[in-house]
Amino acid sequence: MVALIVGIILVLFTVFAALPPDIVGFGLGWGADILLFLRGGLPIISAFIGLVAIFIGIADLKDKAEAKREDAAARANAAKKE
Repeated sequence: MVALIVGIILVLFTVFAALPPDIVGFGLGWGADILLFLRGGLPIISAFIGLVAIFIGIADLKDKAEAKREDAAARANAAKKE
């Protein structure tokens, strides 16, 4: 419940900070700064997401190869018992 309240407060502050005070009558007018930060950080964020996706893909390939090996070993054991 506390996390929900804190989240709502932070979202409201973000909206308040981005609102231009000359048009709305209140707000901090940080909208241009927020957009500049997002434009500057977007390449870094996309590179990070890309690296995470590569690591997940490699782990998935390793898991599939290990599952195939285990399946082949189980089939070999079943054939030996028969």
